Amino acid sequence: MITLDDLRFMDALSRTGSLSAAARSLNVTPPALSMRLKKLERDMSVSLVVRSSRHLRFTSEGERLVAEAQALLSRINALPGAIAREGQSLAGRLHVVSPFGFGRIHIAPLIARFAATHPSVHITLDLSERPWTESKTADVVIHIGTVRDSTWVAHLLARNSRWVCASPDYLRRRTIPGDPRDLPGHACLCLRENDEDVTLWRYRKGGRSGATRGRSEAIRVTAAMTSNDGEVVRNWALAGLGIMLRSQWDVAPFVKSGALRRILPGWNFEDADVLALVPARQGISARVARFVDFLKDNLQPRPPWR
Repeated sequence: MITLDDLRFMDALSRTGSLSAAARSLNVTPPALSMRLKKLERDMSVSLVVRSSRHLRFTSEGERLVAEAQALLSRINALPGAIAREGQSLAGRLHVVSPFGFGRIHIAPLIARFAATHPSVHITLDLSERPWTESKTADVVIHIGTVRDSTWVAHLLARNSRWVCASPDYLRRRTIPGDPRDLPGHACLCLRENDEDVTLWRYRKGGRSGATRGRSEAIRVTAAMTSNDGEVVRNWALAGLGIMLRSQWDVAPFVKSGALRRILPGWNFEDADVLALVPARQGISARVARFVDFLKDNLQPRPPWR
């Protein structure tokens, strides 16, 4: 039988990415967590993770268990507040922080709709280059990509992949890459965000849920041009200046119109899901809970960029 501690373990392992980091997060020893993982896999008769000397990744069964664990833990954590909120009015200040591009295009319009329905909630939206690392006092942080900080509770808002794209003009002038290992020979346009190593592009064969996914690999590309603004990088790609690795939410409309072309579609370049982060503290307010639910209702199950 799966216990509450098992759910917390899977959630910590997903957020931290390693047994040692998960052990620190849960204040236990790595050997204890390793034994828990083996027992859980034995009890469920499935393999949940694949480990190597350098990294850890979840199997499809492990990903399913993580998703269910996070959903259940979220409901458990919200239960006391939900009971206490009964009969309370929805009012007060709500501080939301979001990345620049995604915030302008998707979050700001949703906030306008939310404010129209809840006029007693006074909302502040701050747009930031690094919303997660620079916004420890926010009520809700919109984050794109992996989170490895147990001080936040992550709520999945929308699935989002990363696509390798270039303009048709650039691809007419250059040989179209047929394999990720061809990319170092191209002019690559890189975006600095979330303190990532911008020239190290990680990939694996197959999609998010494909049964034929291969092991994760990485290539070091040469940055012909770099910026901390995703719109700038996208415009460089539209101008035919090179190849970029960019979020699906940003480039999908341009791929659909033909202004950009997606290349290497048979490879997954690390998904960057859209998350709502709330502080991992007791007593989440009614306005925060309602706002996060509002975002989920409008971005799931099919986000506007799909």
